[in-house]
Amino acid sequence: MGCCGSTEKKRDWKPLEDRQCTDILWLLLFAIFNIGMLFICGFAISTGAASRLISGYDSYGNICGQKNGKIPGIELSGQDQTSKKYVFFLDPCNVDVVRRKIKSMALCVSSCPEAELQTYEDLKKFAESNGSYLCSYELNPSTYPTDPNRATKCPKLPVPPSKSLPVFHRCTPADIACYSKFAEALITFVSDNSVLHRVIAGVMTSKEIIMGLCMLSLGSYPLLSSSHNIEGSNPLAYHLSGGTGVLWWLYVDHRVSANTTLPASELQVAEDNQKALLIYAIAATVFTIVLLLLMFFMRKRVALTIALFRVASKVFGHLPLLVMQPFWTFLTLMLFWVYWITVLLLLGTAGNPVKNNQTGLVEFQMAEPLQYMVWYHAVGLIWVSEFILACQQMTVAGAVVTYYFTRDKSQLPLTPIVSSAMRLMRYHLGTVAKGAFIITLVELPRLILTYIHSQLKGSENACARCMLKACVCCLWCLEKCLSFLNQNAYVATAINSTSFCTSARDAFIILAENALRVATINSVGDFVLFLGKVLIVSCTAFAGVLALNYQREYTVWVLPLIIVCIFAFLVAHCFLSIFEMVVDVLFLCFAIDTKYNDGSPGSEYYMDKALMVIQLKQRGRELQVETAGK
Repeated sequence: MGCCGSTEKKRDWKPLEDRQCTDILWLLLFAIFNIGMLFICGFAISTGAASRLISGYDSYGNICGQKNGKIPGIELSGQDQTSKKYVFFLDPCNVDVVRRKIKSMALCVSSCPEAELQTYEDLKKFAESNGSYLCSYELNPSTYPTDPNRATKCPKLPVPPSKSLPVFHRCTPADIACYSKFAEALITFVSDNSVLHRVIAGVMTSKEIIMGLCMLSLGSYPLLSSSHNIEGSNPLAYHLSGGTGVLWWLYVDHRVSANTTLPASELQVAEDNQKALLIYAIAATVFTIVLLLLMFFMRKRVALTIALFRVASKVFGHLPLLVMQPFWTFLTLMLFWVYWITVLLLLGTAGNPVKNNQTGLVEFQMAEPLQYMVWYHAVGLIWVSEFILACQQMTVAGAVVTYYFTRDKSQLPLTPIVSSAMRLMRYHLGTVAKGAFIITLVELPRLILTYIHSQLKGSENACARCMLKACVCCLWCLEKCLSFLNQNAYVATAINSTSFCTSARDAFIILAENALRVATINSVGDFVLFLGKVLIVSCTAFAGVLALNYQREYTVWVLPLIIVCIFAFLVAHCFLSIFEMVVDVLFLCFAIDTKYNDGSPGSEYYMDKALMVIQLKQRGRELQVETAGK
């Protein structure tokens, strides 16, 4: 199990020859851990948490829609709520931000009020007409208008129209405007609510444009990867320069065509758009100048890295399913996160009923030993999520390794990405489980320290705050280094079918022998990929400016463009991370190829012609140095 106990001698790399199962013990440990997570889910369901979560319960511990047993010491418990299937909150808009729950008495009712009830007399008529009592159970509907406790035992007037949620049977206000106060309280950087309202109105007005631009950014990456735009920086320079010029032209056009005779609301929107365009134009100008200077000083190093990027583009041409890999990973993560959140909600409603002495209402709390289930569940979130991401890395690595070490590309499997996934599931699940666990060991304390820092914010001294930030930063750097080493270990496993520790050691040796090349590929390659992200975001933002220009009187541009740009950046980052992964795998294969082959008969290179040109130039320079030395 350990990484330090290997006594294996130095071996030669033998790509794709023999396959064997790796790290079986870690696969068993991962399976046992997941059985524990399923046990937690089963425990939460067996304690009645599922019915309380789905059907809901009132403030006296009664589950709506079924018969209930008497809870000792709690009045009004043990009622038959078979005909009352919906949960009604007396004050549904009283939300506790910190504890993430509604601070209101809850009752089981037979139907939600579909029309507004303005007086206690309306509450009485509603109860008499359909038997749905909106006040506490001990009050008789006939006494609603006169009962002295109606202010605390009855809903806050007026009662807004509500409808039940499709699955969870909670009466939710049809008009959720009351939650806007809660939203405005969270947005602390807006001091003027009128600005917030104008921005939100702009988003609602241009929602079709926002959706269309998001779809445009979603479809931009396959076009980018299928072409060779990512290989050069000149197209990006032209795009940025032209886009910056158009932004300045639009700003001048808006300022010249400003109509002071417009109504006050439309005039304010026009002024907001002018300010937004000025900010966009200045930011684009500064960014373009800085980017052009960087491209000028790095042009030689970019030329050395382009060959590897060209081969990566060829890989995507031969393995088109690589483009779809982020979709499958995202879908798998979403399904797991939905399961994880569901179990967490079940744990939140599991436990024994306890009466709150301050409010007199019932809350369900787990005994202290059982609260460790939440921590176990939290570790499962990190480990399983990292496992899914590691499976993606191993699948991509296996497909690219198969492409690289197959001399005749016509002999490639029909679907190399599927073959790699099947090989992963058959031989190497233990390896990715071990690599994911190592990342979990680093990520978990970092998250704990971050949580402690957020909880102690403002109460600790400056020295403690600095030490916490330093620890979080060091753990973040360690996590990034381990993630890079893990990825290369997966490549080594895909090549030689060795265990995680052996693969990590072999990959580290190869990377150490090519340290300068690694630094160049990582720095310049990351910069070129950053240019690709900028290209996608800038093109999407430019299209957004042109589209929103037709709604200049009614739409504030700030938030719609920010939403579109953030979505475009996330899409670009998601897909270009696959491109970066392919480049890293190709580089390790290239380093192995140059170490064990020299191009002579019987020891031919596997590499592509573009990489072979670089290698021959490098060997030529080395021969010139040796000749000059003699």
